[in-house]
This record gives sequence, C-alpha cells and structure tokens, in this order.
Amino acid sequence: MTNKDKLILNPVEIKQKNLDLNDLTVLDSFELSKENHSKGILKSIIFSLIAVLIFFVPVTFNGKTDMVFGIMYGTMMKLTGNFGLWAVTFIVTATGILSIYGKYIAKSGKIHNYFDGDSMIHPVLYLLGAFFVICYTLSATMEIPLPGIIVGSATGGTIVPSIVVAVFWIIIVSSVTMPFLLNYGIVDFAGSLLEKWMRPIWQVPGRAAINAIASFVSSSSVGVLITSKLYKQGVYTEKEAVLVVTGFSAVSVGFAYMVIDTAGLADRFLFVYFSSLLLTMIVSAFMGRIPPFNKKKHVYINGRVQTKEDIKNTSPASGNVLSTGAARAAKKAITAPNLFKEMLVSLKDGFEVIPKVLSLLVAVGVSALILAETTPLFNIMGKMFEPLLNLLRVPNAAMIAPSFPVGIAEMFLPVLLIKNNIALIDAGARYLVTAVSIVQIIFFSETVVVMMSSKLPLKLWELVVAFFERTFLAIIFGSMFMHLFY
Repeated sequence: MTNKDKLILNPVEIKQKNLDLNDLTVLDSFELSKENHSKGILKSIIFSLIAVLIFFVPVTFNGKTDMVFGIMYGTMMKLTGNFGLWAVTFIVTATGILSIYGKYIAKSGKIHNYFDGDSMIHPVLYLLGAFFVICYTLSATMEIPLPGIIVGSATGGTIVPSIVVAVFWIIIVSSVTMPFLLNYGIVDFAGSLLEKWMRPIWQVPGRAAINAIASFVSSSSVGVLITSKLYKQGVYTEKEAVLVVTGFSAVSVGFAYMVIDTAGLADRFLFVYFSSLLLTMIVSAFMGRIPPFNKKKHVYINGRVQTKEDIKNTSPASGNVLSTGAARAAKKAITAPNLFKEMLVSLKDGFEVIPKVLSLLVAVGVSALILAETTPLFNIMGKMFEPLLNLLRVPNAAMIAPSFPVGIAEMFLPVLLIKNNIALIDAGARYLVTAVSIVQIIFFSETVVVMMSSKLPLKLWELVVAFFERTFLAIIFGSMFMHLFY
C-alpha cells in the first residue's frame, strides 16, 4: 500500500474508530492531513522536550547536579522528612493487616480482590515488612532502643530511608511525569530509529532504548514501571517485556556513582560506568537466546500473536525511518488523551502498586541484609565463583568471590563487602566487582519486588536463574575488560 492509497483520518475519526495505535500495523495504515500532521509534530516536539528535560537533562539545583526527575523526588523526600517516613510506615503496616483480612477472611469486595491473586506466603511477608518498618521508624524518630540487627545502618538503616522511602516518591513522581514520555510519540520515534539494531541484537523493539535511558539516568524502578505500563498497553509482547525489564532496568547514574566511589574507583568513574553499560548490553544480548527467557512467547497481553508486520522496522509505504518515526509520533501526539486525566489515571495505577511494592521491599530487603550480616550463606555461595575467577586469572579471587552472589539481595552489597579491604584488593578486581553489580540488575531489595508487583509475566525462579546467568556472563566479559584496561 502506498501513501496515496492510505485512508486520511482526523483525530476525531481515529478516536471514534477506537483504533489500537500501539499496533504498528494499525498505526501505519492511515495518514493525517498535512494540517493535522503539522499540529501533531508540534505537539509531539513540545511534550517530548518536556519529557527529555524531566528524565534526561542534568541540571544543577542547590549546588547538586541531577536530573529534574531526581531533583523532584529528592526534594519531596527532604520536604516530607519524618512525615514521609511515617507515611510509608502507615502504608506498609496497613498492608500487612489488610492482607490477612483480604486473603483469608473476606470473600468479596475491593480488599479481597486486591490481595486475592497473592500467594499464601505474601501476607506473611507483608506482616514481616510491617514489623521491620515499625521497628526502624520507632528507633529513628523516637530513639527507642530496638535490635541493631533490624534497625542498624547495615540492615534496616540501609533499606528503609534510602531505598523504600525513595521508591515511594519515585513511583509517585514517575506516575505524574510518565505521560509526557509515553503518550506523545517520543517512544515511537525512537523506536523507529533504533528498531534496526534492537531487534536483531537484543530481540526487543527500538522503543526499549527509552526504557534503558530512563533507567540509566533516573532509576531502575522507573525502567520497570515504564516497561510494565507499555506491556499492559499492548506495546510489548510477553518475551519483549521480560527481556526489557530484566536486561535494561539498570541502576541510575547517580546511584552508580555512589557504588563506584565506594569501591575506590571514583577517579575512573566515566570508564567504569560506561564500560559497565556496555557490559550490560553485551550480557543482555545473550539472555533472550538461553533458558528460561528463550521460552517466553511472542504474544501481546490481549492474546494476539505477534506477526511479521508487527516487527517490521519501517512502514511498508515509506521505507524511511525518519519519516516513519515522525509520522508515528504525530499520530500518537494528536490523539493523546487529556494530559491531566492521564496523569490521574497514571497516579491511580501508581498508588495501586505502592502498598505491595513497599511492603515487599522492606520484608525482602531487610531479611536479605540480615542474612548477609549474620550468616555465612553468601560466603558459601561465593565458592561456586572461585574456579571461574581463577580460570580467568582475576586477582584476589577468594576475597571477592562472596560479593557476586550477595548482589541478588541488594546491588550495593557487593562493594560494601569489599569496602573495608580496598587497600588489599587489586584495582582490577574492584572494577570487576563494581561492573558486575551494575550488570546484574536483578536484586530483591528493589527490582525483583517491583517486577513481581507489576504483574509482569515473570516467575520468581526465572529471576533467580537469570540473575546467576547474568552474573556468570558479566564475570566472563568483565574480566576481559579488566585485563585490557587494568
């Protein structure tokens, strides 16, 4: 079909026909008039620039350089202080109590529906999270003496204030700001440009690049939430959503700097960070081709099987990625829902996941850190990495081996385990620990919880297997970088 053969529709007709504009075959099947195309392009540019400013442009505020998104949620954290901490405590505590009623007592109603899909163990985890957060908050705000193993800086003191409270505001701020990123065509334009490379290498649409960038410059939780929303909108298939969320939801540049600095490598930050991102891309290219993710289906959330038309990298009519991307962006922008209504809907979706996300973050995160602090579990698990490290001639193999499995609990833990021995550990070995921790992506204190709470097509055992696969691959390729540059 040529452009001349395509039906010309106006925005009202498009909405009346209730077309699925996330289906690229449908999106490319009609044209806009020149006037509406120009209006759509202008609208797409304006709102996309706002999105770029929010998520991708570093600015200096109060002497600190960060993305606008980071400044927004960071400011909210500072302004609310203990009030925000108590709000999180109330939410987690209420979730623990209501989960018992909704899962085991109520037979119908909103509370029952909210918790009915959870497993039998979830209410236990919610209650455990409530116990941990109450202990920490009472200790931090009222100086009530409570067990240090729960409220100390190495356990609850790490998880609650710097991760759980941050994720609370990240979800709220991202819910309000994500419509700028998702509704006005920037995703479709970027997807058209990058499709040629993303599909053959990583088996995902070009749109996935936006998820990756959003994660790298703002937060891994943002990357997961964007992926979840696009999957529910019918943009990603089951396999694409899984590969994107587990392969591209890396920690932000700000958090990465903290990790790199802790490992004593701040003087080589740019190299460590960008080589880690390159390693992330290399490892992610393998994950869709090996179990368990190679078994995921190319099916959209509505049950529609992905077709060859869906995965074509350009419109059959134009064959030009720039014009195709611009046309798609214009169509999406001019038919975008009312911004304020969309913000409210997005905010409502955010508040629906907040209770479970925060509760599981506290329960799983604190529990994992307690295990790391009080048991030899991760030291024992680290033994499985020693032969590989020795084979790859990595310095200080025995000293750094336990840091690799501990990353499944919290990505900051690997460098914390070597922090006190920096002077004794070779710089190359420290680089490998740091880079692998960034590449792993899957960790229980944040991304695993957000992934599972977002109802993505993932099972817990798949995430555990994928974590170890990513770890082994990252060690292999990371050691090559280490030998080249250290």
